[in-house]
Amino acid sequence: MESREVLGTRLRLLLDLLDDGVTTLYPALGLDGFRPRYTPVLRNLATEGPSSIRDLARAIGVTHSAASQTVAQLAKEDLVTLSPGADARQRIVHLTPKAESLLPAMAVEWAAVNTAVEELESELPYPLSRLVDETLEALRRRPMRDRTRSAAERLRPVTRQGKD
Repeated sequence: MESREVLGTRLRLLLDLLDDGVTTLYPALGLDGFRPRYTPVLRNLATEGPSSIRDLARAIGVTHSAASQTVAQLAKEDLVTLSPGADARQRIVHLTPKAESLLPAMAVEWAAVNTAVEELESELPYPLSRLVDETLEALRRRPMRDRTRSAAERLRPVTRQGKD
């Protein structure tokens, strides 16, 4: 089986290995129950202040839905609170005192992860972060749904007209 045939599976494995490696650091830093997806949101709120979910999504480079789900998890962990925004649809996300108390440990986690990424990328022939950025840009230009639809149309068997 060609590696392209299992690209999605291999990408999920890569993400699992990266996340699992980072997650093992959390207990030693007093971040029990913490998840890698929390860090970008909390760091953004710590540096930029309260923010709408839409602005958070834009700032950390995820969909509004993904940011909303992460914020909901953070609220359950008492790491953020939500307040009404300028209109009924908007919610503003704020750090809680509990989250603020974790910021020093998160700074250590962030530095350790960045150092580990630099070490990993030094072992690769091409920086993974650059490849990911270039892949995301290519998918912004032409989404995967368009690519697969086009490929399916080219691969669809030709049916003969008028024959059953």
